[in-house]
Amino acid sequence: MTDDPVEHRRLIIAGTGISGLTAGIYAARSNNDPLIVEGDEPGGQLTLTTDVENYPGFPEGISGPDLINNMKEQAKKFGADTRNGIIEDVSKEPAGHFRVELSDGDVYTADAVIAASGASARTLGVPGEDELMGYGLSTCATCDGAFFRGEDMLVVGGGDAAMEEANFLTKFADTVYIAHRREEFRAEDVWIDRTMEKVDDGEIELLLNTELTEIHGTPEEGIDRVTLVEHPDGHPKEKLEDAATADEVEEYDFDVGAVFFAIGHTPNTDFLEGIGVETDDDGYLITEGGRGGNQTDTGVDGLFGAGDVVDFHYQQAVTAAGMGCQAALDADEYLTERERADELYEPEPDAATADD
Repeated sequence: MTDDPVEHRRLIIAGTGISGLTAGIYAARSNNDPLIVEGDEPGGQLTLTTDVENYPGFPEGISGPDLINNMKEQAKKFGADTRNGIIEDVSKEPAGHFRVELSDGDVYTADAVIAASGASARTLGVPGEDELMGYGLSTCATCDGAFFRGEDMLVVGGGDAAMEEANFLTKFADTVYIAHRREEFRAEDVWIDRTMEKVDDGEIELLLNTELTEIHGTPEEGIDRVTLVEHPDGHPKEKLEDAATADEVEEYDFDVGAVFFAIGHTPNTDFLEGIGVETDDDGYLITEGGRGGNQTDTGVDGLFGAGDVVDFHYQQAVTAAGMGCQAALDADEYLTERERADELYEPEPDAATADD
C-alpha cells in the first residue's frame, strides 16, 4: 500500500446506482474523464428490484439489474471508467483538488467529486430476508406495490414512512397490515390520522406490540407467510430472548403475499465526515437547491451531491437520474471555470516518467 496516487482524474463519482451512472454518462459526454467507484452496494438499490415498471421508456418494464447494466455500458461507451472499490475518505488538498482514498489503500486525486453514494434501506436481518429480497420482500412500496395486486401485504415500521407506504399500498392490496413493535406510532399526527381513517374503512389493520421474526417462501413462488411475535408490553423480540419473559410472548404464523420494510434509510456519507460537508440530523447531504444552476453544490467547493444521499423524500429511480444529470452539469460548469482560470490541478510527473 502506498500514499502515492494511482492517477489524477478530472472527476470522480462515488456510486454506481442510477444517479452515479447518469452523472457518469453526462460527465463523459462533456469530456470530464469520470471515474465511477462502485461502493459497497454496486448498482444501488435497483439491483434488489426484480422488475421496474415506472421508469420512462420501458412500457414492458425492465429488471433493476438490467437497467443498471445498460446504464453502465452507456457510460462506458462515452468514455467513463468504472472500478470496484469503496471510497473510505475524501479530503481537500491545499492546491484545491481532492484526495480520494479507497478501502484497499489506493489513492486518487480529482478536480471535482460527485457524491452519489445513495442511502441503504434498513433491514431486520431475519431468516428469509436475503433470499426473498426482490421476490415479495421490498423496501419501496411505490416501486413494487403494484406487483402484488389483490394480496394481503405487511408493512413493518411505525414512523412516517410506514404510514405513508401503508396508505399507498391500499390502492393494490386486499388488506394492508402494519406491524409495529410498540403501542404508539412515531409518525406525525397527520399520517396517523390518515391511517386510522383507513383502519376504520377496513383497508388497514394494525398489529401493535408485534415484530417480524421470519419470512417464509421461495424466489420462485414468492412469500406465503411470515412469523410474528407479540407481547402486550411491546418489544416482543427482546422479551423472547429473555428467559424470564419468553413464555409471555405469543408466536404465530401469518399469511401475507408481500412484505415491505419501512424502518428508514441510512445515507452513505461516512466517507465525507472529515471534509466539512453539511448534513441534516439524519446524515443526508444538504445541497444548494433552489432555482438556476449549481443546485447540487454541497457547500464544499467542487463537491456535488446527487440521488438518495441527498433526497430523503422522493427516493425514486427517475428523480435520482435527474439529480445525477444536474450534478454532472454543475460539475462541468465548475471544472470549466477552473480551467479558464488555470486553476485545475496538474500533478507532478513521477520519477519514472520524468526520466523518460
